[in-house]
Amino acid sequence: MSLVNKKIIALVSADFEDLELWYPVYRLREAGAIVDLVGEEANKEYIGKYGVPAFSSFSFKEIKKEEYDGILVPGGWSPDKLRRFPEVIDFITYFNEQKKPIGQICHAGWVLISAGILKGVNVTSTPGIKDDMINAGAIWHDIPAITDGHIISSRRPPDLPEYMKHYIAAFKE
Repeated sequence: MSLVNKKIIALVSADFEDLELWYPVYRLREAGAIVDLVGEEANKEYIGKYGVPAFSSFSFKEIKKEEYDGILVPGGWSPDKLRRFPEVIDFITYFNEQKKPIGQICHAGWVLISAGILKGVNVTSTPGIKDDMINAGAIWHDIPAITDGHIISSRRPPDLPEYMKHYIAAFKE
C-alpha cells in the first residue's frame, strides 16, 4: 500500500529503543509517507539505548498535530520521559479522538496509559509492563502485534515486521 501524502509523527527522546524507532521510520518512508521526528527540542540529537543517534526535525511545541495522519511511539526507556510532556499527552489524546493510527511498541504503552486511552482496548506490549496495561483497563495479549480500531501495538523488536503490517494497514481504514 502506498502512503504517499501521509504525514506521521515519530516521537523521539533519549534512550529510545533504536530498532523500534528506525525500523518503522524507514518502512513508512519506503511506503511513501513523510515521517517527522519530533522531540522536546528541534534539531537536537537524541541517542538511542544502543548508541544510534536520531535528530529531531521539530519540537513538540512547534508542530501542528492537525497536519498529521498518524503517530508512532517507540519503546525503550524514552516512553517514561515522553509521557511527562503535556504536548505528548495532547498528541495521543487528539489522535485517539480523531481515530487516527497510534502505533506503540514495547514500553511505549506507558504513554498511552498516561493519556488514559486504554480502557477496554486490546493491546500487547513487552511483558514487563503487562500489569501496567491491565491496571489501565487494557485487555492484554501476548502476541506479536494487534490492532484494535486505530491503536496498533507490538511487543518487541523481533515483532517489528508484523507490527508494521498492522500499522500500515490501519491507513486503509
